[in-house]
Amino acid sequence: MLTVLIFIPVFGALIIPFLRNNQKYIKYWALAITCFELLLSVFMLINFDLSKNGYQFVENYEWIPSLGISYHLGVDGLSLPLVFLTTLLFVCAVSISMSINTRVAEYFFWFLILETSVLGVFISLDLVLFFIFWEIELIPMYFIISVWGSGRKEYSAMKFVIYTLFGSAFMLVGLLITGLSIGSFNIEELSNITLTADNFLISPVYVFIMFFVAFAIKLPSWPLHSWLPDAHTDAPTAGSVILAGVLIKMGGYGIIRICVQIFQQEAKDLSLLLVFLGAFSLIYGAIITFRQTDIKKLIAFSSVSHMGIVLLGISAYKSNNPDVASFGLEGAALQMFTHGTITGLLFLSIGLIYDRLHTREITQLQGLVYKAPTISLFFVIASMASLGLPGLSGFVAEITVFMAAFAVWNWFTVISVFSIVLTAGYMLWLVQRVIFGDHIGDEKNLQKLSTYEYIPALLLVASIIVLGVYPSIIFEFFEQSVTAFVNNTIGV
Repeated sequence: MLTVLIFIPVFGALIIPFLRNNQKYIKYWALAITCFELLLSVFMLINFDLSKNGYQFVENYEWIPSLGISYHLGVDGLSLPLVFLTTLLFVCAVSISMSINTRVAEYFFWFLILETSVLGVFISLDLVLFFIFWEIELIPMYFIISVWGSGRKEYSAMKFVIYTLFGSAFMLVGLLITGLSIGSFNIEELSNITLTADNFLISPVYVFIMFFVAFAIKLPSWPLHSWLPDAHTDAPTAGSVILAGVLIKMGGYGIIRICVQIFQQEAKDLSLLLVFLGAFSLIYGAIITFRQTDIKKLIAFSSVSHMGIVLLGISAYKSNNPDVASFGLEGAALQMFTHGTITGLLFLSIGLIYDRLHTREITQLQGLVYKAPTISLFFVIASMASLGLPGLSGFVAEITVFMAAFAVWNWFTVISVFSIVLTAGYMLWLVQRVIFGDHIGDEKNLQKLSTYEYIPALLLVASIIVLGVYPSIIFEFFEQSVTAFVNNTIGV
């Protein structure tokens, strides 16, 4: 089933050239493929047994036995919700791309290849396989930004590639040292081995740092974040939705899956580094957001701040109390999921605005509620969720992280909580000016939303509200994975 989930988009991409460049058929075909992927991920969620620990739907075949490399796939409570998030956002991205008329076949070809690479990262249980899918993601994302983007699109695409390749170089060295030291690249097996200087070619601390640098760039964390605003701003709307909603979650997932679960003692020893970077990213990202005049760049910088919450939650693993450590990791995972849907809706709304007004300057977007009330509603819901309004999904994730982190890092958490005030400040300021500001421009309403624009927006709104009211629908999946891991490493 997991092989089908990963490679069906590749099959769909390879069929596109045979559709004889019929734009209508190509768009419907790509949408059908992503919808099938979403249904398959929902089927897996329904059939996932929360009473069992460990990985499920496992596939494991020898690939290069002499080096201990295998084709090993599996999902647990940590990865399966992120698989669902990926398939959901790709349906949204393809749906809002129905207006694309430039090099249509290539556009949807690269999006389907991108879906395969991201799903491969979340499902791989072999370090080499994980790395291969991690690298494949660079190619489609580069073309999506550089060909269908705007502004300095070639510069932004290349900057994204250079930063990611820089981190990948560290990851490659780290995984080779890990695999050659232990004689296996199996993530599940490595998670059950106590790593020491005796069974490692070099100190495990250095290898932890190598992996962490790669994942911190993708997350992104200060000071490795500068690629993000450019890539977000210049990517097409669907590219921004995937970039913010899914790709940066690969960084947080990698930290939990590899840096914490494999390098357990090193994660505790270097937890001060994690909490410092998390707290600094939170405050820095919030402050720098106030300086932005481009609405898309503003939301991009806010992601730096919100991903700091992920590092803050992960740093709670230092606690010797299994409940606190579990709560922190679960909150970090939930923050990744909720941020994906919230920023997905924000960038989708901004894209709808830009398509109609051809500007992203905040000073030129005042009084939008008078022209486009439906888009305004979507934007306000996403903004309120982003600032952590109770009853919406953003609040649940943030309060979980802050409660866990406070039990371990009192002052760092107090400082970090101040970012919530800053977030409320810039989001409310943004809503007041863009949505409810003085009415400028002509009096006629903007073009109404099409069905292909309504559907993804409603899907994301529903996920934000449902998860805000009933968070356990996803939280219990994270709990299944994290609690078992923490109890095994810390003890009950």
